[in-house]
Amino acid sequence: MSGAVAVARVYPLELGPPVGWPLQYRVVGPDPSEVREIALKLAQVVATFPETRRINFDWMETARKLRVRIDQDEARRLGLSSAAVATMLNAAVSGSPVTPIRDGIYLIDVLARDARGQTLSVETLRSLPVSLPNGRSVPLNQLASFGYAQDLPLVWRRGRQPTLTLQADVAPGVPPESAIDALAPRIADLSATLPPEYRIEVGGIAEESAKSRASVFAVIPLMLLLVLTVLMVQLRSFQRLAMVLSVVPLGLIGVVLALLASGQPLGFVAILGVLALVGMIAKNAVILIEQIEAERAAGRAVPDAVVEACGSRFRPIMLTAASTVLGLIPIAFTVFWGAMAFAIMGGLLVASLLTLVFLPTLYVAWFGSRETAHRPVPAPPSAMRPPRDVRS
Repeated sequence: MSGAVAVARVYPLELGPPVGWPLQYRVVGPDPSEVREIALKLAQVVATFPETRRINFDWMETARKLRVRIDQDEARRLGLSSAAVATMLNAAVSGSPVTPIRDGIYLIDVLARDARGQTLSVETLRSLPVSLPNGRSVPLNQLASFGYAQDLPLVWRRGRQPTLTLQADVAPGVPPESAIDALAPRIADLSATLPPEYRIEVGGIAEESAKSRASVFAVIPLMLLLVLTVLMVQLRSFQRLAMVLSVVPLGLIGVVLALLASGQPLGFVAILGVLALVGMIAKNAVILIEQIEAERAAGRAVPDAVVEACGSRFRPIMLTAASTVLGLIPIAFTVFWGAMAFAIMGGLLVASLLTLVFLPTLYVAWFGSRETAHRPVPAPPSAMRPPRDVRS
């Protein structure tokens, strides 16, 4: 009998799709023995990262099995087949159903088997009587030989190919993404040395995050088209639209600073926060541009209109940003929504401040120069004097 080893792992309740072990690498190939050898090399590579813990495999260890080899010539001489011998062995060791009995609403099979059952030893199996078609019986060792061998009790397959998954945990407080990024070059070097029919695939959190991002990125083109359409209807100018879009990337400054300060990863939930941030920043830019246009329509020059619009819209924009930031504080320190909350808080606060500085400067640089170029040049003083009355 071979000993069994249990791998225990205590982890908090997972939010979102269950992943299990955060680090997972699948070794896929046609030969299970070669797959095992590659998996052992992969484990040595993963162990080089100091923050990995409890490296294990979903199947790996071989087990000792008892092989019964039937002498086909002797079996045919006795009128037996391999299937008949297998049925007899199964009935002696595991049992064969003889009748069902009812237990309430359930039917339970009654099995008939040797009294010693699964505790039969090899010596007992050798002398196990085998019934012949003529009514006689012979010991099993007359037509079969016994021997021990090593075999794989379990082989997982993926796409009909043997697949061995290496699983590992990371130290508390270490993002799995950092371990995956650090191991990527070394695993790529190992993959380059493999035969063509063998490969190493990344699973775990990296695979699930890629699937989630792909589902979101698939609808981003439609989202951008709708946003641009709404902005064009509101602004009615490609120039003003370009100014609004130039302000949107400013939010990434605050997103990066907030995530670095909080230690949150730029994962799937944080990306959702960045996408939501696009509309918030664009809204502030549209409000400021509309106010500048209203001031210009009232007869003010471009620099004066910009100063007046920034002064009148500073308080509403900053109060709206502050209320949003304060409203996100309750979920900022939760496990699932923390990254999104910090991304929105940092990005909106920094982008609101920069919008009040960058957008007015850009507006004056663009429209102020055009207004100066189209302003009529005043006539010289001599040309503006009235003609003198010359009397003869």
